[in-house]
Amino acid sequence: MTTPAHPLPFPEFLARHRCILGEGAVIERLRRQPGITLDPFLVNSAFVYEPAQREALTAIYRQYLNIGRERDLPLFMSTPTWRANAPNIAAAGLSGRSVNADNVRLLQDLRGSAGAYAAKVVIGGMIGCRGDAYRPEEALGAEEALAFHAWQADRLAEAGVDFLLGITLPALSEARGLAAAMAGTGRPYVLSFVARPNGTLLDGTPLVEAVATIDALVRPGPTAYLINCTHPDFARAALMHADQAAPEVRRRFIGLLANTAALSPEELDGREHLVGEEPERFAEAMIGMRRDFGLQVLGGCCGTDDQHIRCLADRLRQE
Repeated sequence: MTTPAHPLPFPEFLARHRCILGEGAVIERLRRQPGITLDPFLVNSAFVYEPAQREALTAIYRQYLNIGRERDLPLFMSTPTWRANAPNIAAAGLSGRSVNADNVRLLQDLRGSAGAYAAKVVIGGMIGCRGDAYRPEEALGAEEALAFHAWQADRLAEAGVDFLLGITLPALSEARGLAAAMAGTGRPYVLSFVARPNGTLLDGTPLVEAVATIDALVRPGPTAYLINCTHPDFARAALMHADQAAPEVRRRFIGLLANTAALSPEELDGREHLVGEEPERFAEAMIGMRRDFGLQVLGGCCGTDDQHIRCLADRLRQE
């Protein structure tokens, strides 16, 4: 049974729940499962059509859902549509399929299976940048990004996501165009950047400039901002930077979906073996980010799994 969008508008959901658990890694966990091969174009978006792959995908999401439900923590989930743009769907031979909508329904059905807890789960429609997220030189210009991303943003909005999520963004130009594309749908949306310890995006744009530019030029503006695919120590340094992240800018960042490798994107790009850290250390670092910056959404990215999210959830309950 397919469930509709969350009855509480996303901004109101954020206002009501001041401590929200984020999911952990999905793609990186699938990448390392025996017998699972990621699609060169759609990564995991086409898994919805193959029974074995669909079950592997659903099992990971179900783990995160159960962790949140068992601890009665609101949960922030995102669709497996990171690369489900029109050119990639065509290249994968799936132009006749509603890839974005089918993945939205996958998560809506999973949420619907959670009973009363479903009211505490929000689903974001995930959109990634056009090129390599670790290579800002591949980023689209603002106008080009608006034209490119509007198709996917419209499909996700029409499918009934609670909000749109532009994630793992390395450069201001593409983030600005993507924001405009998401704003055009009328749905609430969130932008999530990869940040360097010096308080900039990967393209060198200071966080303060990125937020000020998008907030000034895009209407309606983002509901909020996140940092993702960044180690907690790096995110801390970025948000503490005296020049690049002013206090009023830090207030616009409400969450961190962190990875477990204290390495730069250049060191991580193309690395064969995943770099991780113990769940307890990850959870402690994330709780420190919540205490020091008032972060509301805390979850995982590369290197995290159900153990990391379970440990984090336990600490959030203690807090």
